[in-house]
Amino acid sequence: MRHLLAIEGLAPTTIAELLDLAESYALLNRSGKTQRDVLRGRTLINLFFEDSTRTRTSFELAGKRLGADVLNMSVSTSSVKKGETLLDTASTLNAMQCDLLVVRHDQSGAPNLLAQKVEAAVINAGDGTHEHPTQALLDALTIRRHRGKLEGLTIAICGDIGHSRVARSNIHLLNAMGSSVRVVGPPTLIPAAIEELGVTVFHDMRSGLAGADVVMMLRLQKERMTRNLVPSSREYFRFYGLDAEKLAVAKPDALVMHPGPMNRGVEIDSAVADDPAHSVIREQVEMGVAVRMAVLDRLSRTSNYTAGARR
Repeated sequence: MRHLLAIEGLAPTTIAELLDLAESYALLNRSGKTQRDVLRGRTLINLFFEDSTRTRTSFELAGKRLGADVLNMSVSTSSVKKGETLLDTASTLNAMQCDLLVVRHDQSGAPNLLAQKVEAAVINAGDGTHEHPTQALLDALTIRRHRGKLEGLTIAICGDIGHSRVARSNIHLLNAMGSSVRVVGPPTLIPAAIEELGVTVFHDMRSGLAGADVVMMLRLQKERMTRNLVPSSREYFRFYGLDAEKLAVAKPDALVMHPGPMNRGVEIDSAVADDPAHSVIREQVEMGVAVRMAVLDRLSRTSNYTAGARR
């Protein structure tokens, strides 16, 4: 694996290997130990064209725990803001001889374009409405730690499917690993022909959640909407927000997930989000660091550069 640009197309064996490696890092992190020799001498650059404190911090922490030199480049202070093109940025990054490049961009395909122009291994940290592969991996790792498997589980992904790269990556991963995937939301937030991705569509929350092993809520992304797609936050919560009454139709031990940041009282009720009997939202954040350590570890082995012997 040269880059990690998407979940679509990854073999189930590759996904399982990444999850196994991430599991070992999760255990190592909880033990308080580090492996700072894995990326010693390597340079990791976080190149974020979109703000994302959670994802950027997670990658930064993962790189530092493995011993990498980590640099954070914010678009608000970079030459991109002054008019530099994405390809000029790629040329600059090549000159810096970085080994691992984490890219977040509001345009789908931007990380893929950079991957064609830079020598570093590129990791997609979220591009437009396309994919967010490490989020799907951390979601899968969290589920597997609680259920011991992904195969045969029924997973309901609920809310703003149309604007969610998290939903797309999760659909590809969960289908590849043998889960049964439902998408639940109002017709205005579910793309046409999404059934072609191998999901079952529900527009009624209670029908979509009935018997589900996992309920995965999504943020309502109003900043990406070019027109009014929901009447009001109050009405959206009434029909599609997750509360205890709607959750009751899922399995009694159903897991509740959310990629964050949460809009409490819009997508999810606070009592459900903080319920330790169901919510694994905090554990998702913890597993995010472990998954990103695994991805950085794996890609560093196939990087064009080797420590101390750069081209």
